[in-house]
Amino acid sequence: MKKIILSLLILYSTAGFAGAPSLSAVRLLYQQAATKEKYCKELITLLSPYNEKNNPLLMGYKAGGTMMMAKYVFNPITKLSYFKKGKKMLEMAIDANENNVELRFLRFTFQTNVPSFLDYRDKIETDKIFLLNSISQLTDPALKNLIISHLKNSDYLTNTEKKRLNDERIIDTGR
Repeated sequence: MKKIILSLLILYSTAGFAGAPSLSAVRLLYQQAATKEKYCKELITLLSPYNEKNNPLLMGYKAGGTMMMAKYVFNPITKLSYFKKGKKMLEMAIDANENNVELRFLRFTFQTNVPSFLDYRDKIETDKIFLLNSISQLTDPALKNLIISHLKNSDYLTNTEKKRLNDERIIDTGR
């Protein structure tokens, strides 16, 4: 038993030196974090080494996980604290890489889903236009499909904008 635990610890510690986690793994964990606290904590821990300087995109996902933690705590002050901390992190990540479609998509999803009293809705229109104008240049099929699917279901797009998305070819990811 001790050998198994030691092997797992060595494997886990050396995995940290292998580089950044894959985006597909981070995206999956991020989706799971929306449904279970343990995944949310796992996401934040996994992405703890990343900031706006060494990897703004992963920092954006860490920021999203931090904001999501608000739904798993009871105390309103703690909820607000998680939200504010995550919001600040996400804005820093976007400031570091403002043309990153995925970061802008993360902000759009948060701003269109958080309660209005949190006063975090100031970039919805800007991000929507940015996303609509950027979607055709995306080469990552999983990301493109995710954004198109989300935007088609968004209450923040007009019918004309949604029809425009129908013209975008959804890429087969082989799944």
